Amino acid sequence: MNHPPSDIQPVRPPLPSAESWLEGVPTPAQQKQDGYAVAALATSLPGMVPIAVVLAGIALRRIKRTGGRGKRLAYGALLVSLCWVIATAVAVTLNLIGEHRAGIGRTVSISQVAVGRCFDADLDADALKLVRIADCAAPHTGEAYAKVSATLAGLSAADTGTVATQQCAGAFVEFVGKPYERSELDMYYVVLENRDVADGNVLCLVGMPGTKLTGTMRGSQR
Repeated sequence: MNHPPSDIQPVRPPLPSAESWLEGVPTPAQQKQDGYAVAALATSLPGMVPIAVVLAGIALRRIKRTGGRGKRLAYGALLVSLCWVIATAVAVTLNLIGEHRAGIGRTVSISQVAVGRCFDADLDADALKLVRIADCAAPHTGEAYAKVSATLAGLSAADTGTVATQQCAGAFVEFVGKPYERSELDMYYVVLENRDVADGNVLCLVGMPGTKLTGTMRGSQR
């Protein structure tokens, strides 16, 4: 007995579950950059090194746990932070070398203070003999602003003071930009020699007893 041919049905493999279709496809959380990594890089650029390092560490731990993105940003933040640390260390070292060469912090005789140097000392002392060289950019008590020539041989102490004051007063107005008589600053002098010498025999100083100066007084109009 012949049977009519039946329709041929194609054999199809069973459909995979929905979960299997997502295998290997990044989840939304894995596709976006980790927020801590972004924040780490953003804070490292202006030199906020401690914050950047902490944020980068948190980001790397989160990325390792979740498989998210942002590892390059976190490592970039660490690299930028390292550059800041190196740059700061170099700057500090160069500054210390510069201060050493300039003699900053060294105690010297007042007569050894070079023109343009700032110093710390007790300006109210009866006899000012020793001073400590200071950075003019930092608070200090005085500044040597000129060496002047004055003929002092044979003069009394009072006349020596008058001549030295007159000579330093002339250099004072050129340096500060205001006559000594109208200035809030005080003027001092140190007689280096009684005879005239080529580079001057009187050292002129400026300061304010009981008050710290910051920056040079050149052109300060004070």
